[in-house]
Amino acid sequence: MSTELENLFVKTKKENRAALIGFLPAGFPTQKDSVSIIKAMIDGGVDAIEIGYPYSDPVMDGPVIQAASEQAITNGVGVDQVFDLLKNSVDYGVPSVVMSYWSPIEKYGADKFASAISLAGGSGVITPDLTIEESSLWEIEANSKSINRIYVVAPSTTDERLAKVVAKCSGFIYAASLMGVTGTRDVVSTNAKVLVDRIRISSNTPVAVGLGVSTKEQASQVAKYADGVIVGSAFIKIIQEHGAGRSGLKKIKQLASSLAEGVRSGR
Repeated sequence: MSTELENLFVKTKKENRAALIGFLPAGFPTQKDSVSIIKAMIDGGVDAIEIGYPYSDPVMDGPVIQAASEQAITNGVGVDQVFDLLKNSVDYGVPSVVMSYWSPIEKYGADKFASAISLAGGSGVITPDLTIEESSLWEIEANSKSINRIYVVAPSTTDERLAKVVAKCSGFIYAASLMGVTGTRDVVSTNAKVLVDRIRISSNTPVAVGLGVSTKEQASQVAKYADGVIVGSAFIKIIQEHGAGRSGLKKIKQLASSLAEGVRSGR
């Protein structure tokens, strides 16, 4: 199985840099706006897009993403908008994945969900709350549609479990590490690096870090040891503060451009 996502990591490895992955919940602040925001991210230099399926109980997300998801849900955003935005993103020419908690996938039907991702040209699905023990159905459906299964690991994951989870991942492994309060990032970055080093012991699959990265310097720091840097809250904050008009979109593009320089200067 070779998806656009896997091809991207081959390309960035050749270029000796990390990939920059931008995250946005579908339908935030409106569905029309979310298309423009993704375009601005890509124009600024984001390599891949992760689209969030807005969910009412997002256990893994911080307050910024939670607020954005709630706004999208209030707008009536559901599965159709997620797939539409995925297709838009793919049409802009970048590998694109969906992040969804398991409940909406199960409700929609794992087979239908995998088919829709494939039909839209999506490269995979990140399932933050799906355990490998409960994944047999999803594994069958995702494999049959040649889409990547991306699981999330955290610093608290034991070595034994880590080896089992990363063996089930394809596309990339999502290494989650909390940024903590501002100013403690050197300590937290060490956590993320330790986690990435532990993953590399048992897997050759690329590792992308979601860490609360919001600046060029932080992107550069994480890009020293990770294959991908995931940025979400920093983009969302811009829209929350400046709106999705011309000024907000310009700031999105500027941040993407700055982060893109960061991931290129990491090594």
